[in-house]
Amino acid sequence: MLQNITLSLDKDLIVTAREQAQREHTTLNALVRELVAQYVRRKSKAEGEERVRKYRELMKRLKYVKIGRKFTREEMNARR
Repeated sequence: MLQNITLSLDKDLIVTAREQAQREHTTLNALVRELVAQYVRRKSKAEGEERVRKYRELMKRLKYVKIGRKFTREEMNARR
């Protein structure tokens, strides 16, 4: 579902952007939608890369942990 918003831009910028959109056989609305979508994708990708970086950093800090055997069912369910 599309929702309307109001933007304030310099008049000359609007005219130039509309002309560019027309040359590309699209509309100014479509251009703005695509620019916002690209921005969101770029931010999401950067956030995902940050999560991966933090995960790898944690794994490096925990690499000293060695598990020598599998725990029994009783050990895994034991209450302390």
